[in-house]
Amino acid sequence: MELNPSDLFAEAQSLASGAQDEISSAQDTAALEAIRVRYLGRKSRLSELLSLIGKLPAEARAEAGVKFNAARQEIEQALATKLAESGGKPASTTPAGVDLTLPGIKPPLGKRHPLYRVMDEMVEIFESLGFTVALGPEIEDEFHNFDSLNFPPNHPSRDLQDTLYLPGGFLLRTHTSPVQVRTMLAEKPPIRIVAPGRVYRMDAIDPTHYPIFHQVEGLWVDENVSLADLKGLLYEFFRRLYGMSVKIRFRPSFFPFTEPSAEVDMACLVCQGAGCESCGQQGYLEMLGCGMVHPNVFRAVGYDAEKYTGLAFGMGVDRSTMRRYNLPDIRLLWENDLRLLKQF
Repeated sequence: MELNPSDLFAEAQSLASGAQDEISSAQDTAALEAIRVRYLGRKSRLSELLSLIGKLPAEARAEAGVKFNAARQEIEQALATKLAESGGKPASTTPAGVDLTLPGIKPPLGKRHPLYRVMDEMVEIFESLGFTVALGPEIEDEFHNFDSLNFPPNHPSRDLQDTLYLPGGFLLRTHTSPVQVRTMLAEKPPIRIVAPGRVYRMDAIDPTHYPIFHQVEGLWVDENVSLADLKGLLYEFFRRLYGMSVKIRFRPSFFPFTEPSAEVDMACLVCQGAGCESCGQQGYLEMLGCGMVHPNVFRAVGYDAEKYTGLAFGMGVDRSTMRRYNLPDIRLLWENDLRLLKQF
Protein backbone atom coordinates (compact mmCIF):
# COMPACT_ATOMS: atom_id res chain seq x y z
CA MET A 1 0.00 0.00 0.00
CA GLU A 2 1.45 3.36 -1.09
CA LEU A 3 1.79 5.95 1.65
CA ASN A 4 0.07 9.31 1.11
CA PRO A 5 2.36 12.11 2.35
CA SER A 6 -0.54 14.54 2.76
CA ASP A 7 -2.39 12.18 5.09
CA LEU A 8 0.75 11.64 7.16
CA PHE A 9 1.38 15.39 7.38
CA ALA A 10 -2.17 15.96 8.57
CA GLU A 11 -1.88 13.17 11.13
CA ALA A 12 1.31 14.65 12.51
CA GLN A 13 -0.34 18.05 12.94
CA SER A 14 -3.36 16.40 14.57
CA LEU A 15 -1.09 14.63 17.05
CA ALA A 16 0.61 17.90 17.93
CA SER A 17 -2.73 19.65 18.49
CA GLY A 18 -4.14 16.80 20.58
CA ALA A 19 -1.01 16.67 22.72
CA GLN A 20 -1.13 20.40 23.39
CA ASP A 21 -4.78 20.14 24.49
CA GLU A 22 -3.93 17.37 26.93
CA ILE A 23 -0.86 19.24 28.20
CA SER A 24 -2.85 22.37 28.93
CA SER A 25 -5.27 20.43 31.14
CA ALA A 26 -2.61 18.33 32.94
CA GLN A 27 -2.59 18.82 36.75
CA ASP A 28 0.86 17.58 37.74
CA THR A 29 4.18 16.29 36.51
CA ALA A 30 2.98 12.69 36.63
CA ALA A 31 0.30 13.52 34.06
CA LEU A 32 2.84 15.42 31.95
CA GLU A 33 5.19 12.43 31.99
CA ALA A 34 2.38 10.15 30.83
CA ILE A 35 1.63 12.54 27.95
CA ARG A 36 5.31 12.67 27.00
CA VAL A 37 5.55 8.90 26.82
CA ARG A 38 2.30 8.61 24.87
CA TYR A 39 3.25 11.19 22.21
CA LEU A 40 7.07 11.15 22.15
CA GLY A 41 8.01 7.69 23.45
CA ARG A 42 9.72 5.07 21.31
CA LYS A 43 6.42 3.31 20.69
CA SER A 44 4.39 6.49 20.06
CA ARG A 45 2.61 7.18 16.77
CA LEU A 46 4.84 10.19 16.08
CA SER A 47 7.92 7.95 16.36
CA GLU A 48 6.29 5.58 13.87
CA LEU A 49 5.72 8.46 11.46
CA LEU A 50 9.37 9.46 11.69
CA SER A 51 10.37 5.87 10.88
CA LEU A 52 8.22 5.96 7.70
CA ILE A 53 10.16 8.81 6.09
CA GLY A 54 12.38 6.39 4.21
CA LYS A 55 9.34 4.74 2.61
CA LEU A 56 7.94 7.97 1.17
CA PRO A 57 8.62 9.11 -2.37
CA ALA A 58 11.97 10.83 -2.67
CA GLU A 59 10.47 14.20 -3.42
CA ALA A 60 8.36 14.12 -0.20
CA ARG A 61 10.99 12.99 2.25
CA ALA A 62 12.53 16.38 3.01
CA GLU A 63 9.15 17.97 3.66
CA ALA A 64 8.11 15.01 5.83
CA GLY A 65 11.21 15.37 7.96
CA VAL A 66 10.55 19.06 8.51
CA LYS A 67 6.87 18.61 9.41
CA PHE A 68 7.29 15.56 11.62
CA ASN A 69 10.12 17.22 13.54
CA ALA A 70 8.10 20.42 13.80
CA ALA A 71 5.22 18.46 15.37
CA ARG A 72 7.65 16.86 17.81
CA GLN A 73 9.16 20.21 18.75
CA GLU A 74 5.69 21.71 19.34
CA ILE A 75 4.89 18.94 21.81
CA GLU A 76 8.27 19.27 23.55
CA GLN A 77 7.86 23.05 23.83
CA ALA A 78 4.36 22.72 25.23
CA LEU A 79 5.59 20.20 27.82
CA ALA A 80 8.48 22.45 28.88
CA THR A 81 6.22 25.49 29.21
CA LYS A 82 3.64 23.63 31.28
CA LEU A 83 6.30 22.12 33.51
CA ALA A 84 7.78 25.55 34.18
CA GLU A 85 4.34 26.96 35.00
CA SER A 86 3.63 24.18 37.48
CA GLY A 87 6.98 24.68 39.22
CA GLY A 88 7.92 21.05 38.58
CA LYS A 89 5.91 19.87 41.56
CA PRO A 90 4.75 16.26 41.38
CA ALA A 91 1.35 15.16 42.46
CA SER A 92 1.18 14.33 46.15
CA THR A 93 1.12 10.59 46.76
CA THR A 94 2.02 10.89 50.44
CA PRO A 95 -0.50 9.25 52.80
CA ALA A 96 -2.26 11.57 55.20
CA GLY A 97 -0.38 12.15 58.46
CA VAL A 98 3.09 11.43 56.99
CA ASP A 99 5.63 14.24 57.31
CA LEU A 100 8.27 13.84 54.62
CA THR A 101 10.43 16.53 56.21
CA LEU A 102 11.28 14.29 59.18
CA PRO A 103 14.78 12.69 59.05
CA GLY A 104 14.88 9.17 57.66
CA ILE A 105 15.96 5.99 59.42
CA LYS A 106 19.62 5.37 58.66
CA PRO A 107 20.29 1.69 57.92
CA PRO A 108 22.99 0.13 60.12
CA LEU A 109 26.40 -0.34 58.51
CA GLY A 110 28.39 -3.50 59.08
CA LYS A 111 31.91 -3.41 60.51
CA ARG A 112 34.88 -5.74 60.61
CA HIS A 113 34.56 -8.17 63.55
CA PRO A 114 37.09 -7.36 66.32
CA LEU A 115 38.63 -10.84 65.93
CA TYR A 116 39.45 -10.22 62.29
CA ARG A 117 40.50 -6.64 62.91
CA VAL A 118 43.17 -7.89 65.31
CA MET A 119 44.17 -10.79 63.04
CA ASP A 120 44.50 -8.45 60.06
CA GLU A 121 46.67 -6.12 62.10
CA MET A 122 48.90 -9.01 63.21
CA VAL A 123 49.33 -10.17 59.63
CA GLU A 124 50.10 -6.64 58.44
CA ILE A 125 52.85 -6.32 61.05
CA PHE A 126 54.53 -9.53 59.92
CA GLU A 127 54.11 -8.58 56.27
CA SER A 128 55.96 -5.34 56.99
CA LEU A 129 58.76 -7.48 58.47
CA GLY A 130 59.18 -9.48 55.28
CA PHE A 131 56.71 -12.34 55.77
CA THR A 132 54.20 -13.50 53.17
CA VAL A 133 50.75 -14.97 53.90
CA ALA A 134 50.16 -18.69 53.35
CA LEU A 135 46.81 -20.45 53.68
CA GLY A 136 45.70 -24.08 53.85
CA PRO A 137 42.66 -26.35 54.29
CA GLU A 138 40.82 -26.61 57.60
CA ILE A 139 40.23 -30.35 57.04
CA GLU A 140 43.59 -32.10 57.31
CA ASP A 141 45.12 -35.57 57.56
CA GLU A 142 47.28 -36.95 60.35
CA PHE A 143 50.52 -36.62 58.38
CA HIS A 144 50.26 -32.85 57.93
CA ASN A 145 48.66 -32.17 61.32
CA PHE A 146 50.72 -34.53 63.50
CA ASP A 147 53.24 -36.96 61.98
CA SER A 148 55.32 -34.45 60.02
CA LEU A 149 55.39 -32.15 63.06
CA ASN A 150 57.08 -34.74 65.28
CA PHE A 151 53.90 -35.95 67.01
CA PRO A 152 54.49 -39.74 67.06
CA PRO A 153 51.37 -41.95 67.02
CA ASN A 154 50.04 -42.64 70.54
CA HIS A 155 52.39 -40.01 72.01
CA PRO A 156 50.96 -38.14 75.02
CA SER A 157 51.61 -34.82 73.28
CA ARG A 158 48.63 -35.51 71.01
CA ASP A 159 46.34 -35.55 74.03
CA LEU A 160 46.90 -31.81 74.48
CA GLN A 161 45.02 -31.23 71.23
CA ASP A 162 42.00 -33.53 71.78
CA THR A 163 41.16 -33.82 68.12
CA LEU A 164 37.88 -33.79 66.21
CA TYR A 165 38.28 -36.71 63.81
CA LEU A 166 36.32 -37.19 60.59
CA PRO A 167 35.60 -40.31 58.50
CA GLY A 168 38.34 -41.48 56.15
CA GLY A 169 41.29 -40.62 58.36
CA PHE A 170 40.73 -36.87 58.22
CA LEU A 171 40.40 -34.39 61.07
CA LEU A 172 39.73 -30.74 61.74
CA ARG A 173 43.12 -29.08 62.02
CA THR A 174 44.14 -28.26 65.57
CA HIS A 175 46.62 -25.54 64.57
CA THR A 176 47.75 -23.81 61.39
CA SER A 177 51.13 -25.58 61.50
CA PRO A 178 50.05 -27.90 58.64
CA VAL A 179 50.26 -24.81 56.42
CA GLN A 180 53.94 -24.59 57.31
CA VAL A 181 54.44 -28.23 56.37
CA ARG A 182 52.64 -27.82 53.05
CA THR A 183 54.76 -24.75 52.27
CA MET A 184 58.02 -26.55 53.04
CA LEU A 185 56.98 -29.54 50.94
CA ALA A 186 56.26 -27.23 48.00
CA GLU A 187 59.15 -24.74 48.30
CA LYS A 188 62.83 -24.65 49.13
CA PRO A 189 64.46 -22.29 51.65
CA PRO A 190 64.61 -19.43 52.31
CA ILE A 191 61.01 -19.34 53.57
CA ARG A 192 59.35 -16.65 55.64
CA ILE A 193 55.59 -17.11 55.97
CA VAL A 194 52.75 -16.27 58.36
CA ALA A 195 49.69 -18.56 58.42
CA PRO A 196 46.43 -17.10 59.81
CA GLY A 197 43.26 -19.15 60.10
CA ARG A 198 40.59 -20.95 62.10
CA VAL A 199 41.38 -24.10 64.10
CA TYR A 200 39.42 -26.62 66.17
CA ARG A 201 40.00 -28.49 69.44
CA MET A 202 37.87 -30.43 71.93
CA ASP A 203 38.17 -27.69 74.53
CA ALA A 204 35.55 -27.27 77.23
CA ILE A 205 33.96 -23.85 77.00
CA ASP A 206 34.98 -21.43 79.73
CA PRO A 207 36.02 -17.74 79.92
CA THR A 208 39.35 -18.45 78.18
CA HIS A 209 38.61 -21.54 76.02
CA TYR A 210 36.38 -22.25 73.05
CA PRO A 211 36.37 -25.28 70.69
CA ILE A 212 36.76 -22.98 67.67
CA PHE A 213 39.37 -20.26 67.67
CA HIS A 214 41.85 -18.47 65.42
CA GLN A 215 45.62 -18.64 65.17
CA VAL A 216 48.42 -16.76 63.50
CA GLU A 217 51.53 -18.90 63.10
CA GLY A 218 54.85 -18.00 61.55
CA LEU A 219 57.81 -19.84 60.06
CA TRP A 220 61.24 -18.57 59.05
CA VAL A 221 63.70 -21.06 57.54
CA ASP A 222 67.12 -20.16 56.18
CA GLU A 223 70.78 -20.69 56.90
CA ASN A 224 71.92 -19.36 60.30
CA VAL A 225 68.50 -18.40 61.67
CA SER A 226 68.98 -18.18 65.43
CA LEU A 227 67.13 -17.84 68.72
CA ALA A 228 68.24 -14.19 68.76
CA ASP A 229 66.26 -13.67 65.54
CA LEU A 230 63.20 -15.21 67.18
CA LYS A 231 63.42 -12.98 70.27
CA GLY A 232 64.06 -9.83 68.27
CA LEU A 233 61.17 -10.59 65.91
CA LEU A 234 58.66 -11.18 68.71
CA TYR A 235 59.79 -8.13 70.72
CA GLU A 236 59.20 -5.99 67.66
CA PHE A 237 55.81 -7.60 67.01
CA PHE A 238 54.50 -6.99 70.55
CA ARG A 239 55.72 -3.41 70.56
CA ARG A 240 53.91 -2.65 67.33
CA LEU A 241 50.71 -4.38 68.43
CA TYR A 242 50.48 -3.25 72.06
CA GLY A 243 52.76 -0.22 72.29
CA MET A 244 56.42 0.46 72.97
CA SER A 245 55.99 0.16 76.74
CA VAL A 246 54.78 -3.46 76.63
CA LYS A 247 56.72 -5.97 78.74
CA ILE A 248 57.20 -9.60 77.67
CA ARG A 249 59.13 -12.53 79.02
CA PHE A 250 60.29 -15.90 77.66
CA ARG A 251 60.14 -19.06 79.74
CA PRO A 252 61.10 -22.62 78.77
CA SER A 253 58.35 -24.93 77.53
CA PHE A 254 57.80 -28.02 75.37
CA PHE A 255 56.41 -28.40 71.86
CA PRO A 256 57.08 -31.51 69.77
CA PHE A 257 57.93 -29.49 66.66
CA THR A 258 60.45 -27.05 68.22
CA GLU A 259 63.62 -27.46 70.25
CA PRO A 260 64.35 -25.41 72.29
CA SER A 261 60.80 -24.21 72.94
CA ALA A 262 59.45 -21.27 74.90
CA GLU A 263 56.24 -19.63 76.04
CA VAL A 264 55.99 -15.87 75.71
CA ASP A 265 54.07 -14.00 78.40
CA MET A 266 53.01 -10.36 78.34
CA ALA A 267 52.61 -8.13 81.37
CA CYS A 268 48.93 -7.53 82.07
CA LEU A 269 47.85 -4.29 80.40
CA VAL A 270 45.51 -3.55 83.31
CA CYS A 271 47.90 -3.88 86.24
CA GLN A 272 51.25 -3.70 84.39
CA GLY A 273 52.46 -6.90 86.03
CA ALA A 274 51.38 -6.19 89.60
CA GLY A 275 48.54 -8.74 89.65
CA CYS A 276 44.80 -8.17 89.32
CA GLU A 277 41.53 -9.96 88.57
CA SER A 278 42.08 -9.69 84.80
CA CYS A 279 45.28 -11.75 84.96
CA GLY A 280 44.26 -13.98 87.86
CA GLN A 281 46.68 -12.16 90.17
CA GLN A 282 49.56 -13.52 88.07
CA GLY A 283 50.74 -10.23 86.61
CA TYR A 284 51.60 -11.85 83.28
CA LEU A 285 49.41 -13.49 80.62
CA GLU A 286 50.45 -16.34 78.34
CA MET A 287 50.35 -15.06 74.74
CA LEU A 288 52.12 -17.50 72.39
CA GLY A 289 54.41 -20.46 71.98
CA CYS A 290 57.60 -20.44 69.94
CA GLY A 291 60.94 -22.11 69.39
CA MET A 292 63.53 -23.30 66.91
CA VAL A 293 62.22 -25.80 64.36
CA HIS A 294 62.97 -29.39 65.40
CA PRO A 295 65.34 -31.28 63.05
CA ASN A 296 62.77 -34.09 62.77
CA VAL A 297 60.36 -31.64 61.10
CA PHE A 298 63.03 -30.76 58.53
CA ARG A 299 63.67 -34.44 57.87
CA ALA A 300 59.94 -35.07 57.37
CA VAL A 301 59.78 -32.43 54.60
CA GLY A 302 63.13 -33.31 53.00
CA TYR A 303 65.21 -30.36 54.26
CA ASP A 304 68.86 -30.71 55.23
CA ALA A 305 68.77 -30.29 59.02
CA GLU A 306 72.55 -29.74 59.06
CA LYS A 307 72.35 -26.84 56.63
CA TYR A 308 69.14 -25.04 57.60
CA THR A 309 67.71 -23.75 60.85
CA GLY A 310 64.35 -22.16 61.44
CA LEU A 311 62.14 -20.45 63.94
CA ALA A 312 58.41 -20.93 64.45
CA PHE A 313 55.76 -19.28 66.57
CA GLY A 314 52.01 -19.42 67.02
CA MET A 315 49.47 -17.34 68.91
CA GLY A 316 45.73 -17.40 69.54
CA VAL A 317 43.98 -14.43 67.97
CA ASP A 318 40.96 -14.76 70.25
CA ARG A 319 42.96 -14.34 73.44
CA SER A 320 45.00 -11.54 71.90
CA THR A 321 41.73 -9.78 71.04
CA MET A 322 40.60 -10.19 74.64
CA ARG A 323 43.84 -8.61 75.86
CA ARG A 324 43.68 -5.85 73.27
CA TYR A 325 40.19 -4.74 74.30
CA ASN A 326 40.21 -5.94 77.95
CA LEU A 327 37.35 -8.39 77.41
CA PRO A 328 36.67 -10.63 80.43
CA ASP A 329 35.26 -13.65 78.55
CA ILE A 330 36.20 -15.24 75.22
CA ARG A 331 32.56 -16.16 74.62
CA LEU A 332 31.74 -12.50 74.03
CA LEU A 333 33.54 -12.81 70.69
CA TRP A 334 31.24 -15.62 69.54
CA GLU A 335 27.80 -14.60 70.82
CA ASN A 336 27.30 -11.84 68.20
CA ASP A 337 25.79 -9.52 70.79
CA LEU A 338 25.33 -6.21 68.97
CA ARG A 339 25.73 -4.31 72.22
CA LEU A 340 29.36 -5.43 72.19
CA LEU A 341 30.05 -5.40 68.45
CA LYS A 342 28.73 -1.86 67.98
CA GLN A 343 31.58 -0.61 70.18
CA PHE A 344 34.16 -1.49 67.52
